[in-house]
Amino acid sequence: MTGPELLDVARDGIMTFLKVASPLMLIALVIGVVISLVQALTQIQEQTVVYVPKIIAVGLAMILLLPFMGDALAAYMTRIAARIATGG
Repeated sequence: MTGPELLDVARDGIMTFLKVASPLMLIALVIGVVISLVQALTQIQEQTVVYVPKIIAVGLAMILLLPFMGDALAAYMTRIAARIATGG
């Protein structure tokens, strides 16, 4: 496997990772900002308040996005297996 082919595999892996992880990270970010805004407006300064809504939102998002995430990871594995089968 040459250098450019290795970079293509690494780039494909990074893009697949971003495609799978970014929806969950964006949901966690939005929930965190909303809870922080509510805390600032109500002057509740409890640090642990943000964790329960964030865990629930990310858990629900994982359940809803699981087919998309599975398809993206399966397609990545298929591309990697095809590269292995063809010798590079």
